[in-house]
Amino acid sequence: MTLEYDLFWSFRSPYSYLVTPRLIEFEREYDVKTNVRPVYPIAVRIPGFFKQVNPMWPPYLFRDCTRIAEMLCMPFAWPSPDPIVMNMGTGEVAKDQPYIHRLTRLGVAAADGGKGLPFLAAVSGAIFGGTRDWHLGDHLARAADRAGLDLAKLESEIDRDPDRYESVIAENESAQKRAGHWGVPLMVFNGEPFFGQDRFDLLRWRMQQNGLTSRS
Repeated sequence: MTLEYDLFWSFRSPYSYLVTPRLIEFEREYDVKTNVRPVYPIAVRIPGFFKQVNPMWPPYLFRDCTRIAEMLCMPFAWPSPDPIVMNMGTGEVAKDQPYIHRLTRLGVAAADGGKGLPFLAAVSGAIFGGTRDWHLGDHLARAADRAGLDLAKLESEIDRDPDRYESVIAENESAQKRAGHWGVPLMVFNGEPFFGQDRFDLLRWRMQQNGLTSRS
C-alpha cells in the first residue's frame, strides 16, 4: 500500500530547499506519495514576525544552512533577489511582493500537474543555488523544463483563474495550522507533524513503522 504524507513548503525557506532532494530520493526508493502543498512564507503569513525575532537568528540561519549544504554537497547562496522584499535590518516587509505570489501559485500549478516535487527542487535550486537574477531571462523556464513542465503553460493556467490558486494556498495554510505547526518544511503523516529538514529521518522511521515498503 502506498503511504502518503503532506508537504508544506515555502519558496523562501532555505531548509525547504535543502530537504527536497532527499524527499525526491525517498519517493524514488520507497512506495511513497508526497502531497505537495505550497504555502506563503512566514514573512507574509505572520505580519511583523521579523520585527520580533532575536537579531542573532539570521546570521545563525545562514551559517547553519551553509554547513548543511556543504554536508549534503549542495550549492547554497542567499537568493538574489530574495523571494521576499523586506528590509533585513528593520524586519519591515514590503506590501508589494512581486516574486513570492508568482512562485507559490506556480508551485500549486505544478502540484496539480503531478510534478510538484520535481518543480520545487528545480526552482529552489535556481533560487538558492547561486543563480543571480533567477527571476529574469529563462532561468525559471529552464527550471520548469527540468521538472517536465512548461512554464508558459503553467502561467497561462494561473492567469485564467488566479483566485483558485490563492484559495488552494489559503487552504494549505489552514491545513498546516491544523497539523500543529506554522513552519516549513513541515511533513505530516497520519496527522503527525514533522517540522524541519532535520526531521526527515524521523518521518521515514515513523512510516517504516506503518508498513513502508521499498519499490524494489
